[in-house]
Amino acid sequence: MAGAEDLAGAMAGGQFGDGQQMRILIVDDSPAQVKLLSTVLGRWGYEVIPAHSGAEALAILERGRVDLILSDWMMPNMTGLELCRAYRARQGRDPGYFVLLTSRNAQSDLAEGLAAGADDFLAKPFNGEELRARLGAGTRLVAAQRRLSEKNAQLAEALGELQRIHENIARDLAEARRLQQSLLPREFVRFNGADVAMILRPSGQVGGDLVGAFGVSETHVGLFAFDVSGHGIAAALLAARLAGHLTGSNPDQNLALAIDEKGQYRMRPVDEICAEFNRLLLEDMDTDLYCTMLIADCNLATGTVSFAQAGHPPPLVIGASGAGRFLGDGGPPIGLFPGADYPRHTAQLAPGDRFLMYSDGVTECTVAGGEQLGGDGLADLMRGFAGMATEEVLEALHWKLGAAAEGAEMEDDISALMLAYLGA
Repeated sequence: MAGAEDLAGAMAGGQFGDGQQMRILIVDDSPAQVKLLSTVLGRWGYEVIPAHSGAEALAILERGRVDLILSDWMMPNMTGLELCRAYRARQGRDPGYFVLLTSRNAQSDLAEGLAAGADDFLAKPFNGEELRARLGAGTRLVAAQRRLSEKNAQLAEALGELQRIHENIARDLAEARRLQQSLLPREFVRFNGADVAMILRPSGQVGGDLVGAFGVSETHVGLFAFDVSGHGIAAALLAARLAGHLTGSNPDQNLALAIDEKGQYRMRPVDEICAEFNRLLLEDMDTDLYCTMLIADCNLATGTVSFAQAGHPPPLVIGASGAGRFLGDGGPPIGLFPGADYPRHTAQLAPGDRFLMYSDGVTECTVAGGEQLGGDGLADLMRGFAGMATEEVLEALHWKLGAAAEGAEMEDDISALMLAYLGA
């Protein structure tokens, strides 16, 4: 056994980097050895906890934190090796640094100690400098483990907070999706002389597409489609705000409507409507977003459709036989060019014809082979739906796009509106 003078010659150092005392448990069946080590380690700055048996040590370990354990190997009833195994078998505890004091130095003994969970060995008799060096290494390791544990706890807390934030955002987005879907009057509306089907499927929770229809008079119906640049919440909010200016429930707030000389609502010229929305987005809305737009005035008494494009894909007229023809020539988007002009176009529908408005998410959908569907592909799909009921066509279109994409998520929002002209 080392003498008190040898032990006292070692420098003090039983503290963490933050100045907190290290707690060291001394386990030895020799009261003299326990007293000697307790005195010297206390001088070095350790908070010393004595134990005279393995059972007493385990009881102490159950009551509180211990940073280092310095245990004799050979003890009655429970050896230091058995104590080490029992200590390492405990679950959910901070790992301490376990040093075995032993006069056994065979390679098999050391291997057995390491297998039991010992971190270091100190051969008897030992001197103070060696003991301090061994405990210093343990102090550094335990301090590093404690810092890592604290960082992990902080990280877990931060991740938990992020998870709660994400859950709140997900709930808000789900509610926003329901609200956006509610902006569609219904997915199928019957007017006097026409059926209108609509579909809106954002690529994420919410999107920048929106379509709608509103009654103007007994013989006129207004149709609109928006596709705001970008995706997500900002695009969805702008699409909702723009569509709010085309509401059918409050015609006084509808920018597409005017009062005629008889005091009746009528549709403004479609090119003027596009120009007004362009001015509105540039002058009254503080945003860097822009959008494409298609607005149409349908005369259900005559089958005449007057429409204007603002960068939106050209509408498709599908005859009763399934043959289709594209109309229009583009026009500048809304919100990019002050004073932009928007050409007005006219189409004549016959009973049984269908007038299809759609976003570029439809024609730019990636299909088998990595190519985009394109206008020809859309016309081919619609030809196959010629005998299908109006209220089923757009759902079938969406299903076909998903099948053609071979299970991949849609890269862009999908929206479409189809008016089936029944005749006066």
